[in-house]
Amino acid sequence: MLHSFKFPAIRGVQSGREFFTVMCPLRLVSKLFTFTDEELRPELRAQRVLNKSRIPEMRDYLVNNPTNYTFSSITASIDSEYKFDSVSDDNPNIGNLSISMDCRFIINDGQHRRAAIEEALKERPELGNESISVVMFVDEGLRRSQQIFSDLNRHAIRPTNSIGILYDHRDPMSSLTRELIESVEIFNGLTEKEKSSISNRSTKLFTLSAVHNATKVLLSKKKKDTTLTQKDKDRALEFWTNVTHNMPDWNDAKLRKVNTSDLREECIHAHGVALQALGEVGKDLMRRYPKDWKKYLKNLSKINWSRSNTQLWEGSALINGRVSKSTDSVRRTSIIIKEQLKVPLNKEDISYTSNTIQ
Repeated sequence: MLHSFKFPAIRGVQSGREFFTVMCPLRLVSKLFTFTDEELRPELRAQRVLNKSRIPEMRDYLVNNPTNYTFSSITASIDSEYKFDSVSDDNPNIGNLSISMDCRFIINDGQHRRAAIEEALKERPELGNESISVVMFVDEGLRRSQQIFSDLNRHAIRPTNSIGILYDHRDPMSSLTRELIESVEIFNGLTEKEKSSISNRSTKLFTLSAVHNATKVLLSKKKKDTTLTQKDKDRALEFWTNVTHNMPDWNDAKLRKVNTSDLREECIHAHGVALQALGEVGKDLMRRYPKDWKKYLKNLSKINWSRSNTQLWEGSALINGRVSKSTDSVRRTSIIIKEQLKVPLNKEDISYTSNTIQ
Protein backbone atom coordinates (compact mmCIF):
# COMPACT_ATOMS: atom_id res chain seq x y z
CA MET A 1 0.00 0.00 0.00
CA LEU A 2 1.60 3.23 -1.21
CA HIS A 3 -0.50 5.52 0.98
CA SER A 4 -1.44 4.14 4.35
CA PHE A 5 -1.84 4.83 8.04
CA LYS A 6 0.61 2.87 10.17
CA PHE A 7 0.06 1.95 13.81
CA PRO A 8 2.01 -0.17 16.28
CA ALA A 9 -0.48 -2.93 17.02
CA ILE A 10 -1.25 -6.15 18.84
CA ARG A 11 -3.10 -8.82 16.89
CA GLY A 12 -5.70 -11.12 18.40
CA VAL A 13 -8.42 -13.52 17.33
CA GLN A 14 -12.07 -13.59 18.39
CA SER A 15 -14.66 -15.93 16.89
CA GLY A 16 -12.09 -16.94 14.28
CA ARG A 17 -11.56 -13.36 13.07
CA GLU A 18 -8.48 -11.18 13.33
CA PHE A 19 -8.71 -7.96 15.28
CA PHE A 20 -6.11 -5.41 16.34
CA THR A 21 -5.47 -3.08 19.25
CA VAL A 22 -3.62 0.13 18.36
CA MET A 23 -2.64 3.34 20.13
CA CYS A 24 -4.08 6.37 18.38
CA PRO A 25 -2.94 9.96 19.17
CA LEU A 26 -5.87 12.05 20.33
CA ARG A 27 -5.17 14.62 17.61
CA LEU A 28 -5.99 12.00 14.97
CA VAL A 29 -9.15 10.63 16.57
CA SER A 30 -11.58 13.12 15.05
CA LYS A 31 -9.83 12.95 11.66
CA LEU A 32 -9.85 9.18 11.37
CA PHE A 33 -13.18 8.39 12.99
CA THR A 34 -16.03 10.35 11.47
CA PHE A 35 -19.73 10.14 12.22
CA THR A 36 -21.80 10.32 9.04
CA ASP A 37 -24.79 8.07 9.71
CA GLU A 38 -26.96 10.56 11.55
CA GLU A 39 -29.41 11.17 8.72
CA LEU A 40 -29.94 7.48 7.94
CA ARG A 41 -32.84 5.37 9.13
CA PRO A 42 -31.99 3.31 12.25
CA GLU A 43 -31.88 0.03 10.33
CA LEU A 44 -29.26 1.48 7.95
CA ARG A 45 -26.94 2.78 10.66
CA ALA A 46 -24.10 0.92 12.36
CA GLN A 47 -24.54 2.81 15.63
CA ARG A 48 -26.97 4.97 17.60
CA VAL A 49 -27.44 8.67 16.85
CA LEU A 50 -24.99 10.93 18.65
CA ASN A 51 -26.55 12.41 21.79
CA LYS A 52 -25.00 15.86 21.70
CA SER A 53 -26.18 16.72 25.21
CA ARG A 54 -23.66 14.21 26.58
CA ILE A 55 -20.66 15.89 24.93
CA PRO A 56 -20.16 19.00 27.14
CA GLU A 57 -19.88 16.98 30.35
CA MET A 58 -17.39 14.55 28.81
CA ARG A 59 -15.43 17.42 27.24
CA ASP A 60 -15.23 19.27 30.56
CA TYR A 61 -14.06 16.09 32.26
CA LEU A 62 -11.08 15.98 29.89
CA VAL A 63 -10.38 19.71 30.00
CA ASN A 64 -10.56 19.97 33.79
CA ASN A 65 -8.55 16.83 34.54
CA PRO A 66 -5.68 16.86 32.04
CA THR A 67 -3.37 14.93 34.38
CA ASN A 68 -5.97 12.65 35.91
CA TYR A 69 -8.49 11.39 33.34
CA THR A 70 -9.30 7.91 32.08
CA PHE A 71 -11.01 7.06 28.80
CA SER A 72 -11.74 3.48 27.81
CA SER A 73 -11.01 2.09 24.34
CA ILE A 74 -12.84 3.05 21.18
CA THR A 75 -14.04 0.10 19.11
CA ALA A 76 -14.12 0.46 15.34
CA SER A 77 -14.39 -1.49 12.10
CA ILE A 78 -12.14 -0.98 9.06
CA ASP A 79 -13.55 -1.51 5.58
CA SER A 80 -10.48 -1.53 3.33
CA GLU A 81 -7.19 -3.25 2.62
CA TYR A 82 -4.85 -3.71 5.56
CA LYS A 83 -1.54 -5.41 6.28
CA PHE A 84 -0.04 -6.62 9.55
CA ASP A 85 3.73 -7.07 9.81
CA SER A 86 5.02 -8.96 12.86
CA VAL A 87 8.13 -7.60 14.54
CA SER A 88 9.62 -11.09 14.74
CA ASP A 89 8.85 -14.78 14.53
CA ASP A 90 9.11 -14.93 18.32
CA ASN A 91 6.38 -12.30 18.66
CA PRO A 92 4.03 -12.98 15.74
CA ASN A 93 1.11 -11.01 17.26
CA ILE A 94 3.07 -7.82 17.94
CA GLY A 95 3.87 -5.61 14.99
CA ASN A 96 2.72 -2.80 12.74
CA LEU A 97 -0.70 -2.43 11.17
CA SER A 98 -0.91 -0.62 7.84
CA ILE A 99 -4.35 0.56 6.73
CA SER A 100 -5.14 2.17 3.40
CA MET A 101 -5.80 5.90 3.56
CA ASP A 102 -8.98 5.18 1.59
CA CYS A 103 -10.30 3.26 4.60
CA ARG A 104 -13.56 4.21 6.27
CA PHE A 105 -13.38 3.76 10.02
CA ILE A 106 -16.78 2.93 11.50
CA ILE A 107 -17.10 3.44 15.25
CA ASN A 108 -18.94 0.57 16.89
CA ASP A 109 -18.55 1.92 20.41
CA GLY A 110 -17.16 5.27 21.55
CA GLN A 111 -18.62 7.94 19.27
CA HIS A 112 -19.33 10.17 22.28
CA ARG A 113 -15.73 9.80 23.46
CA ARG A 114 -14.56 10.75 19.97
CA ALA A 115 -16.75 13.87 19.92
CA ALA A 116 -15.66 14.88 23.43
CA ILE A 117 -11.99 14.50 22.48
CA GLU A 118 -12.51 16.72 19.44
CA GLU A 119 -14.12 19.44 21.56
CA ALA A 120 -11.54 19.16 24.37
CA LEU A 121 -8.63 19.65 21.95
CA LYS A 122 -10.03 23.05 20.99
CA GLU A 123 -9.37 24.19 24.57
CA ARG A 124 -6.37 22.00 25.39
CA PRO A 125 -4.50 21.25 22.14
CA GLU A 126 -1.59 19.86 24.16
CA LEU A 127 -3.71 16.77 24.83
CA GLY A 128 -3.33 15.89 21.16
CA ASN A 129 -0.03 14.14 21.81
CA GLU A 130 -1.65 11.73 24.26
CA SER A 131 -3.31 8.57 23.02
CA ILE A 132 -6.32 6.33 23.33
CA SER A 133 -6.47 2.63 22.60
CA VAL A 134 -8.59 1.58 19.65
CA VAL A 135 -9.79 -1.97 19.06
CA MET A 136 -10.19 -2.52 15.31
CA PHE A 137 -12.24 -5.26 13.68
CA VAL A 138 -12.29 -6.03 9.98
CA ASP A 139 -15.58 -4.76 8.55
CA GLU A 140 -17.74 -7.38 6.87
CA GLY A 141 -20.63 -5.10 6.05
CA LEU A 142 -23.42 -3.25 7.82
CA ARG A 143 -24.98 -6.34 9.37
CA ARG A 144 -21.72 -7.35 11.08
CA SER A 145 -21.09 -3.77 12.30
CA GLN A 146 -24.56 -3.60 13.77
CA GLN A 147 -24.02 -6.94 15.49
CA ILE A 148 -20.72 -5.73 16.98
CA PHE A 149 -22.49 -2.68 18.42
CA SER A 150 -25.26 -4.85 19.85
CA ASP A 151 -22.84 -7.35 21.36
CA LEU A 152 -20.65 -4.66 22.91
CA ASN A 153 -23.63 -3.04 24.64
CA ARG A 154 -25.60 -6.19 25.42
CA HIS A 155 -23.97 -6.83 28.78
CA ALA A 156 -23.05 -3.26 29.68
CA ILE A 157 -24.40 -2.40 33.13
CA ARG A 158 -24.15 1.10 34.52
CA PRO A 159 -22.68 1.05 38.04
CA THR A 160 -25.09 1.96 40.82
CA ASN A 161 -25.20 5.53 42.05
CA SER A 162 -23.94 4.37 45.44
CA ILE A 163 -20.80 2.68 44.16
CA GLY A 164 -20.16 5.60 41.84
CA ILE A 165 -20.14 7.90 44.88
CA LEU A 166 -18.04 5.46 46.89
CA TYR A 167 -15.30 5.39 44.25
CA ASP A 168 -15.41 9.06 43.17
CA HIS A 169 -12.46 10.86 44.77
CA ARG A 170 -12.75 13.88 42.50
CA ASP A 171 -16.20 15.11 43.55
CA PRO A 172 -16.23 16.98 46.90
CA MET A 173 -19.86 15.96 47.62
CA SER A 174 -18.95 12.30 47.22
CA SER A 175 -16.02 12.74 49.59
CA LEU A 176 -18.23 14.50 52.12
CA THR A 177 -20.80 11.70 51.91
CA ARG A 178 -18.14 9.11 52.69
CA GLU A 179 -17.00 11.22 55.65
CA LEU A 180 -20.56 11.49 56.95
CA ILE A 181 -21.22 7.76 56.95
CA GLU A 182 -18.04 7.29 58.94
CA SER A 183 -18.60 10.20 61.35
CA VAL A 184 -22.35 10.03 62.01
CA GLU A 185 -22.69 7.11 64.39
CA ILE A 186 -25.99 5.77 63.07
CA PHE A 187 -24.95 6.03 59.42
CA ASN A 188 -21.80 4.07 60.23
CA GLY A 189 -22.65 0.41 59.84
CA LEU A 190 -26.22 0.95 58.68
CA THR A 191 -25.39 2.34 55.23
CA GLU A 192 -25.40 0.22 52.07
CA LYS A 193 -22.34 1.44 50.15
CA GLU A 194 -22.62 -0.47 46.88
CA LYS A 195 -26.28 -0.77 45.96
CA SER A 196 -28.81 2.01 45.46
CA SER A 197 -31.62 -0.14 46.83
CA ILE A 198 -31.79 -2.38 49.87
CA SER A 199 -32.85 -6.03 49.73
CA ASN A 200 -35.43 -7.41 52.13
CA ARG A 201 -32.87 -9.38 54.11
CA SER A 202 -30.28 -6.63 54.36
CA THR A 203 -29.22 -5.32 57.77
CA LYS A 204 -28.74 -1.83 56.29
CA LEU A 205 -31.15 1.06 56.70
CA PHE A 206 -29.75 3.74 54.38
CA THR A 207 -28.04 3.80 51.00
CA LEU A 208 -24.96 5.85 50.26
CA SER A 209 -26.75 7.50 47.34
CA ALA A 210 -29.69 8.50 49.59
CA VAL A 211 -27.36 10.16 52.12
CA HIS A 212 -25.55 11.86 49.22
CA ASN A 213 -28.75 13.21 47.63
CA ALA A 214 -30.17 14.38 50.96
CA THR A 215 -26.95 16.20 51.83
CA LYS A 216 -26.86 17.91 48.43
CA VAL A 217 -30.36 19.20 49.15
CA LEU A 218 -29.38 20.27 52.67
CA LEU A 219 -26.44 22.32 51.36
CA SER A 220 -28.28 23.57 48.24
CA LYS A 221 -25.67 22.09 45.93
CA LYS A 222 -26.40 21.63 42.25
CA LYS A 223 -24.91 18.94 40.02
CA LYS A 224 -22.15 21.15 38.63
CA ASP A 225 -21.42 22.93 41.92
CA THR A 226 -18.08 21.41 42.90
CA THR A 227 -17.17 23.79 45.73
CA LEU A 228 -17.54 22.85 49.38
CA THR A 229 -16.33 24.96 52.28
CA GLN A 230 -15.39 23.73 55.72
CA LYS A 231 -18.53 25.48 56.95
CA ASP A 232 -20.60 23.35 54.57
CA LYS A 233 -19.00 20.19 55.91
CA ASP A 234 -19.51 21.24 59.54
CA ARG A 235 -23.16 22.09 58.88
CA ALA A 236 -23.83 18.73 57.28
CA LEU A 237 -22.19 16.79 60.11
CA GLU A 238 -23.99 18.82 62.78
CA PHE A 239 -27.37 18.51 61.10
CA TRP A 240 -27.33 14.75 60.51
CA THR A 241 -25.91 14.11 63.97
CA ASN A 242 -28.79 16.03 65.52
CA VAL A 243 -31.37 14.35 63.29
CA THR A 244 -30.17 10.87 64.24
CA HIS A 245 -30.21 11.73 67.95
CA ASN A 246 -33.94 12.39 67.61
CA MET A 247 -34.90 9.25 65.69
CA PRO A 248 -35.50 6.49 68.29
CA ASP A 249 -36.17 3.79 65.69
CA TRP A 250 -32.84 4.44 63.98
CA ASN A 251 -31.05 4.21 67.31
CA ASP A 252 -32.84 0.95 68.12
CA ALA A 253 -31.75 -0.42 64.75
CA LYS A 254 -28.17 0.52 65.53
CA LEU A 255 -28.42 -1.34 68.83
CA ARG A 256 -30.16 -4.25 67.04
CA LYS A 257 -33.27 -3.87 69.17
CA VAL A 258 -35.36 -3.82 66.00
CA ASN A 259 -34.83 -5.36 62.58
CA THR A 260 -34.02 -2.95 59.77
CA SER A 261 -36.22 -5.04 57.47
CA ASP A 262 -39.18 -4.41 59.78
CA LEU A 263 -38.51 -0.67 59.75
CA ARG A 264 -38.36 -0.60 55.94
CA GLU A 265 -41.61 -2.52 55.80
CA GLU A 266 -43.43 -0.43 58.37
CA CYS A 267 -41.96 3.09 58.50
CA ILE A 268 -41.61 6.05 56.15
CA HIS A 269 -38.40 7.24 57.79
CA ALA A 270 -36.58 4.10 56.57
CA HIS A 271 -36.76 5.26 52.95
CA GLY A 272 -34.84 7.73 50.79
CA VAL A 273 -37.84 10.00 50.33
CA ALA A 274 -37.83 10.80 54.05
CA LEU A 275 -34.07 11.32 54.17
CA GLN A 276 -34.18 13.75 51.25
CA ALA A 277 -37.22 15.50 52.72
CA LEU A 278 -35.29 15.93 55.97
CA GLY A 279 -32.53 17.56 53.92
CA GLU A 280 -35.12 20.01 52.57
CA VAL A 281 -36.34 20.71 56.10
CA GLY A 282 -32.80 21.24 57.36
CA LYS A 283 -31.97 23.65 54.55
CA ASP A 284 -34.93 25.83 55.48
CA LEU A 285 -34.39 25.58 59.25
CA MET A 286 -30.72 26.57 59.08
CA ARG A 287 -31.51 29.48 56.79
CA ARG A 288 -34.40 30.86 58.85
CA TYR A 289 -33.29 29.95 62.36
CA PRO A 290 -29.47 29.88 62.31
CA LYS A 291 -29.16 29.96 66.11
CA ASP A 292 -31.96 27.71 67.34
CA TRP A 293 -32.80 25.30 64.48
CA LYS A 294 -31.87 22.31 66.67
CA LYS A 295 -34.84 22.77 68.98
CA TYR A 296 -37.28 22.02 66.17
CA LEU A 297 -35.66 18.65 65.51
CA LYS A 298 -36.61 17.42 68.98
CA ASN A 299 -40.14 16.88 67.71
CA LEU A 300 -38.93 14.30 65.17
CA SER A 301 -39.36 11.60 67.81
CA LYS A 302 -43.05 12.52 68.15
CA ILE A 303 -43.95 12.01 64.49
CA ASN A 304 -45.99 8.94 63.63
CA TRP A 305 -43.82 7.58 60.81
CA SER A 306 -45.89 4.44 60.30
CA ARG A 307 -46.84 3.61 56.73
CA SER A 308 -50.23 2.60 58.07
CA ASN A 309 -50.79 6.25 58.96
CA THR A 310 -52.11 6.93 55.48
CA GLN A 311 -54.03 9.99 56.62
CA LEU A 312 -50.68 11.70 57.12
CA TRP A 313 -48.50 10.18 54.38
CA GLU A 314 -50.80 9.27 51.49
CA GLY A 315 -50.30 11.74 48.66
CA SER A 316 -46.78 12.62 49.77
CA ALA A 317 -44.38 9.84 50.75
CA LEU A 318 -47.02 7.30 49.75
CA ILE A 319 -48.80 7.15 46.41
CA ASN A 320 -51.57 4.55 46.39
CA GLY A 321 -49.96 2.91 49.40
CA ARG A 322 -46.52 2.59 47.80
CA VAL A 323 -43.46 4.60 48.84
CA SER A 324 -42.66 7.22 46.21
CA LYS A 325 -39.34 9.04 45.81
CA SER A 326 -40.37 11.47 43.08
CA THR A 327 -39.41 15.13 43.35
CA ASP A 328 -43.02 16.00 44.09
CA SER A 329 -43.21 13.38 46.85
CA VAL A 330 -40.03 14.71 48.46
CA ARG A 331 -41.39 18.25 48.47
CA ARG A 332 -44.78 17.24 49.88
CA THR A 333 -43.11 15.07 52.54
CA SER A 334 -40.85 17.92 53.63
CA ILE A 335 -43.91 20.17 54.11
CA ILE A 336 -45.64 17.52 56.23
CA ILE A 337 -42.51 17.07 58.37
CA LYS A 338 -42.34 20.84 58.92
CA GLU A 339 -45.96 20.88 60.02
CA GLN A 340 -45.30 18.01 62.42
CA LEU A 341 -42.25 19.83 63.82
CA LYS A 342 -44.32 23.00 64.31
CA VAL A 343 -42.13 24.87 61.83
CA PRO A 344 -44.00 27.71 60.11
CA LEU A 345 -44.21 27.13 56.37
CA ASN A 346 -42.30 29.58 54.22
CA LYS A 347 -43.78 31.43 51.25
CA GLU A 348 -42.62 28.79 48.78
CA ASP A 349 -44.25 26.03 50.83
CA ILE A 350 -47.54 27.91 51.08
CA SER A 351 -47.54 28.66 47.36
CA TYR A 352 -46.70 25.04 46.50
CA THR A 353 -49.41 23.70 48.79
CA SER A 354 -52.08 26.02 47.44
CA ASN A 355 -51.15 25.19 43.82
CA THR A 356 -51.25 21.43 44.39
CA ILE A 357 -54.61 21.68 46.14
CA GLN A 358 -56.00 23.50 43.13
